Amino acid sequence: MNFDDPNFVQSPCISQCCLNEDDICVGCFRHIDEITGWHGATNEERKKIIQTCKLRKIENDKKFNG
Repeated sequence: MNFDDPNFVQSPCISQCCLNEDDICVGCFRHIDEITGWHGATNEERKKIIQTCKLRKIENDKKFNG
């Protein structure tokens, strides 16, 4: 990966790492497999992961905030 590439997709990690019972990080909403595979993922794969994380966060918010 080229960190100087303007299209480089940064990790969504917010340094609040703790896995729930489904192995989803409660900070960034990535699954443990997505976390461990992040550095080997392409930018397109990373974008898909981030979209999935956004959906997980929405579902989590609905679950806990009504």
